[in-house]
Amino acid sequence: MGLKEIVEGIGQTDGEFVEKARERTSQLVMPTRALGRLHDISEQLCGIYKTLEPSINSKAILVMAGDHGVVNEGVSAYPQVITGEMVRTFLKNGAGINVLARLVNADVWVVDMGIISDLDPASLEKGERLLIRKVAKGTANLAKGPAMTRQEAEKAILTGFQLSTDLFQRGVEILGTGDMGIGNTTPSAAIGTVLTGRSLEDMVGRGTGVDDKGLLRKRETIRRAIEVNRPDRGDGLDVLSKVGGFEIGGIAGCILAGAYHSRPVVIDGFISTAGALVADAICPEVVDYVFAGHRSEEPGHKIMLDYLGLNPILDLGMRLGEGTGGALAMGIMEGAVRIFQDMLTFEEAGVSDKES
Repeated sequence: MGLKEIVEGIGQTDGEFVEKARERTSQLVMPTRALGRLHDISEQLCGIYKTLEPSINSKAILVMAGDHGVVNEGVSAYPQVITGEMVRTFLKNGAGINVLARLVNADVWVVDMGIISDLDPASLEKGERLLIRKVAKGTANLAKGPAMTRQEAEKAILTGFQLSTDLFQRGVEILGTGDMGIGNTTPSAAIGTVLTGRSLEDMVGRGTGVDDKGLLRKRETIRRAIEVNRPDRGDGLDVLSKVGGFEIGGIAGCILAGAYHSRPVVIDGFISTAGALVADAICPEVVDYVFAGHRSEEPGHKIMLDYLGLNPILDLGMRLGEGTGGALAMGIMEGAVRIFQDMLTFEEAGVSDKES
């Protein structure tokens, strides 16, 4: 299935079911909307699923991994080899995402979208959880030219779409997006700068913790990348190809798949939201299927979320990535669904409602 066909197959969520859900919420045995945004979450899920009995029991998280040529510009505090090392850690169930995914009973799958290392799933512990879909061994240096070809950008998106589709067809009811890639806050900030129209000073943060000189170097690198490549803000695929990353494209594909199959997608932090910006540029209807798991410490993340009209479920000062914020948010979302479905109404409880 091509990108054009995918976009044509994406429709809006069902407003009638949202209204029906709000009516039920108004009857629950509590002061009007006393549980705040939990009600908004459950009602949005009803609109996505087109039912008053949404289920998000079956959860999965796709951690997209990719390397970046722009690391050669000194934009990261950590060496590039860590990308592959962390993929191994994910497979050992020892990373932050593994711990929090277990908490919410979510399966974790790791996708090699384009890391430099060649990993053999057959030789690795839990290697069946590693999906090799390498577009290339890392992107090109976006400060000197396009990060990838337009064809590679489309391949990255379609890969994320197909992997997500496979999970939905196997019964997954809610999908979380995660990322791993040393240097990937640089392309994410470049995407954010181009698509939101905000300044580099507003958008670019310290990522893994670069010092003041490193921050200036990172901003200047992104400034050069935008000047050299001149990405077209009106063309999400062009932006991804010029200044993006393979894992960011994969995440955009996950979001398109959620919207296409009428399933909720919980995005994580800065990198996942860059993927959401790309997906939104390709098909604005996707945003209604997206939940922002949290707001990260990267300064540009709030700008991205505001641009998309997404209100983060959590704000805990997190900046790890991997899908950790999205995993935690899934627990909150499950609570919202259970309140909506299991709480008694005033009539069922035999409690007097407020006077009209």
